[in-house]
Amino acid sequence: MSKEIASLRTVGIISHGGAGKTSLAEAMFFNTGSTKRLGKVDDGTSILDYEAEEIARQITMSSSFFTFPWKKSSITVIDTPGDFNFLADTQTCLSGADGALVVIDAIDGVKVQTEKVWEFADDLNLPRIITINKMDRERADFFKVVNEIKEIFGDKATPVHLPIGAAETFKGVVDLLQGKAYEFQDDESGKIKEISVPEDMADQVESHREQIVERIAESDDALLEKYLEGEELTDQELINGFRSGCIAGEVIPITCSSATKNMGIQMVLDLMVQCLPSPHDRGEKRGVNPKTKEEEVRKPDAGEPLSAQVIKTVSDPYAGRLTVMRIFSGTLSADGNVYNANKEAKERFGSLLLMKGKNQETIQSAGPGEIVAVAKLKETLTGDTLCDLNKHILYPVILTMDPIVSMAVQPKSKGDEEKIFSSLARLMEEDPTLTVRREEQTRETILSGMGEIHIEATMEKLKRKFGVEVNLSPPKIPYLETIKKPAKGIVYRHKKQTGGRGQFAEVHFDLTPLDRGTGFEFENALVGMNVPRGFVPAVEKGIVEAMQSGVRAGYPVVDFKVRFYDGKSHEVDSSEMAFKIAASMCFKKGVAEAQPTLLEPIMEVEVTVPDENMGDVIGDLNSRRGKVLGMDSKGKNQIVRALVPMAELLKYAPDLRSKTGGRGMFTMKVSHYDEVPAHLQEQLVTEAQREKED
Repeated sequence: MSKEIASLRTVGIISHGGAGKTSLAEAMFFNTGSTKRLGKVDDGTSILDYEAEEIARQITMSSSFFTFPWKKSSITVIDTPGDFNFLADTQTCLSGADGALVVIDAIDGVKVQTEKVWEFADDLNLPRIITINKMDRERADFFKVVNEIKEIFGDKATPVHLPIGAAETFKGVVDLLQGKAYEFQDDESGKIKEISVPEDMADQVESHREQIVERIAESDDALLEKYLEGEELTDQELINGFRSGCIAGEVIPITCSSATKNMGIQMVLDLMVQCLPSPHDRGEKRGVNPKTKEEEVRKPDAGEPLSAQVIKTVSDPYAGRLTVMRIFSGTLSADGNVYNANKEAKERFGSLLLMKGKNQETIQSAGPGEIVAVAKLKETLTGDTLCDLNKHILYPVILTMDPIVSMAVQPKSKGDEEKIFSSLARLMEEDPTLTVRREEQTRETILSGMGEIHIEATMEKLKRKFGVEVNLSPPKIPYLETIKKPAKGIVYRHKKQTGGRGQFAEVHFDLTPLDRGTGFEFENALVGMNVPRGFVPAVEKGIVEAMQSGVRAGYPVVDFKVRFYDGKSHEVDSSEMAFKIAASMCFKKGVAEAQPTLLEPIMEVEVTVPDENMGDVIGDLNSRRGKVLGMDSKGKNQIVRALVPMAELLKYAPDLRSKTGGRGMFTMKVSHYDEVPAHLQEQLVTEAQREKED
């Protein structure tokens, strides 16, 4: 086993927003001598949150990477966003980690986003450790939060350290396995000294030590047998059992810290090395051969064929595109060639970079477990697999969340449309949850993202990086029209006589409503020779053009069938144009007689809220014409599933935030179209007429 690979730790730091992930990481860099001063998020000196938008809002919007040494190990941390607007980046970057450090606020405890990022770690089967942070703050309550963690995430989570004091008296920890106590220096230096275990904590220490020993014993059959027979486990058995139990996910150790006061950070670092896996512990990575679709396996060894997966793309107008990847097997050297198995393309790159927050360090080569970056790859995007030119492998695509908030984008300056599209395309390279589309029906450019802050920050970045300014407005709802009853025997004659050749065409239609979502059907049911068959395509074309603008409010017409069964023609005056016009007018006449109605898009919504907010949220969904489909419990949260008209959800994100104090989350996707209630139809028709007049 390569010593280097065995000593690597790649750790995703995850939490809900504001729990102190970035401050914790900054304290780690300072304690390991990687930085000369303790970077602070609050005063904008963090080396991880360095984008202008992050400094202004004091939140992490984009994952950062930093590699540093600790006790003969090399640790790479991935500092991920905790705000729901940017969680998709967390999900993507976490796929490059081997373990996770979960940061939980000592005052707020487990929040909705905590559960979401825990779910990401579950999906990736990542071993994890927990630190209860902000222990120095007023109302910090370690034991209350521990109970909450056990209630929501299960008994595998067990304290391995107990705090000495809380809030302003927080000053040290007791190590339950070693039976030692440590006191922190209160000057942000991170220095600690060993002290004796406080007498008033003896009973507490004893009962919690029993819990962690029991947890370790239960994770190993041989240890459990010995433990149940009443034999004492040796220190070495506890140390070995602790590590293997943590790597198997059977033990999740809980410690405590104050990141801003630089207290407890060394304990967290020690746990990362002791409890989280190396690439060897994680084992082989499975993929498929892109050509044969047969399973391929890569071991985390430097001598294996190269394989890596892109976990992030950073777009810079000056430096170009920076591709950040996690290496799973083989060795990547500077100035090399790789094969992109997703794009079936060969890529060439120059320098190989080790990420250190906003800075990069040039290195010559990297191997399994390392996260590195290369510049200016042409085809490669987030999620792509890069591999050996001759030994191809394709890893499963990293799943990301669907966007939930959409805005219409208009350029502030005329003629900037092309620039908007090209600049947004660059930003979409680094953020796969952004989508841009042209809504043909409403003729709007629609930008979708994970929330208002996500879209606002994207607009700020667009201006700062590419000099493009835009106006945002709520998108128009893509309403449709349809018919509710059949209209039989609709006849329309188009006759125009001017000097010379005239225009003549007569068509006979039946109109029938179809099931929702069917679209449009055209049936040629002509018999006899009243209409030459060469004019049939012109008739269908006339209907297709006319159905783009309905008779009720000018929206496209859907879910109907036209049966073209008869007509009349004139051997001189009939033409394709005459039949096209006749078909168009006959269709409009028929729709007007077939009880036209408006349809609106209905969204399938899933809202995750704390128990105490559920009543308010359900009441709110009902007031939005929503139909609640069901509810599920998840920890101390409820998941409410409902169908709600899109028109009622344009401002749902801020409303949900204010109703739940920022603790609610939702996802949504288009479900189907349904009829707009009659009283609202009149309003929409009036608005459409006013718009037409304008």
